[in-house]
Amino acid sequence: MNITNYNLVLGSNSPRRKKILTEMGLSFEIRISDKEENFPEKLEGKKVSEYLAKQKSNYLSETLKSNELLITADTIVVNNNIILNKPENKEEATKTLRLLSEKTHEVITSVCLSSMKKSEIFSEITKVRFSKLSEKMVSYYIDNYSPFDKAGSYGIQEWIGLIAIEKINGSYTNVVGLPSQKLFEKIRLF
Repeated sequence: MNITNYNLVLGSNSPRRKKILTEMGLSFEIRISDKEENFPEKLEGKKVSEYLAKQKSNYLSETLKSNELLITADTIVVNNNIILNKPENKEEATKTLRLLSEKTHEVITSVCLSSMKKSEIFSEITKVRFSKLSEKMVSYYIDNYSPFDKAGSYGIQEWIGLIAIEKINGSYTNVVGLPSQKLFEKIRLF
């Protein structure tokens, strides 16, 4: 579907973000940077994801042509005001999933839309509640799925999302990696 006069560029190699844009019926190319992402320690909550989405945009903005619209995004998981990053190993993933068991946390995705002339950042917050996760469930998930490339150590679209998420309040696709409905509107109006 042609919703914009721009050629869309996804500044991410995330298979989940690619899938969401494809399922939205959008044509796009992928462009990524190998520069390291980091943020000032004093930032909290959505200010972190907004900072990182903008940083990713800045890394790629010099590659933009006049008819291109760059989409960059960052997703964080926040539990009790603590950001739960991608786990480095099985032990970190286990610890994180134990923390999320029987609790509600926030998934925040910030998106930066940039052209050569302007940029805009917006964020979406979704609340996710897990049921009680047994040690056996946590081990099974970590051993059979890929929690290591996901903030919060889980993918809502995977087995653990099907069997252990009691409730979500907000955008499902936001938890996967892009708030599709809000993104569609923002692209259309950019």
